[in-house]
Amino acid sequence: MTQRGRAGARPGQGPGARRRREDAEPRVPAAPRVDLTAARARVRAVIEPVVTAAGYDLEDVSITRAGRRHVVRVMVDTDGGISLDDVAIVSREISTALDEAEESGGEVLAGEYQLEVGSPGVDRPLTLPRHWRRNRGRLVAVNGLTGRVVEAGDEGITLDVDGVPHALRFDELGPGKVQIEFKKLDEADFGDEDDDDDEDEGEGEE
Repeated sequence: MTQRGRAGARPGQGPGARRRREDAEPRVPAAPRVDLTAARARVRAVIEPVVTAAGYDLEDVSITRAGRRHVVRVMVDTDGGISLDDVAIVSREISTALDEAEESGGEVLAGEYQLEVGSPGVDRPLTLPRHWRRNRGRLVAVNGLTGRVVEAGDEGITLDVDGVPHALRFDELGPGKVQIEFKKLDEADFGDEDDDDDEDEGEGEE
């Protein structure tokens, strides 16, 4: 998480200005008004080459206002997943790229901002071939079907629905959604069965 601050200009106080009471709380300035859509495009243009060069895919960039600052959220991913160490490294590289872009070519995002870098959660819609590839073996819902992704190739996927394979092309797939699965109680491994056996054996030896 990176935070970048800029000192804002303070309004002048002329001879006729009302003196602020010493015990009054200072007013917190709001985030500068910016076109968030345009700012998002500028941020993406700066950081996408950096993320790609590091070996990751830039999945999403969002910018929101939060009080007197903006929050820049960046989602990155790769085959096999991304670790916390990877997130920390790519976060530093993104922050450096944004700073260098502003120093050399003007403002990318006005005002103070906070950078948050992470990986997409299971609630991320599956919309691209790489999303399906990275979710092989998972239970998903798509096009009114719920099944397990058994294959994900260049042209489409194969979904196992109750033992029946369904081949679906990417151009006919809507957004997929990973389904959360819970183990049945009788299938769960609590890891204490061996301990019970050891106790029984110990009692017999005595």
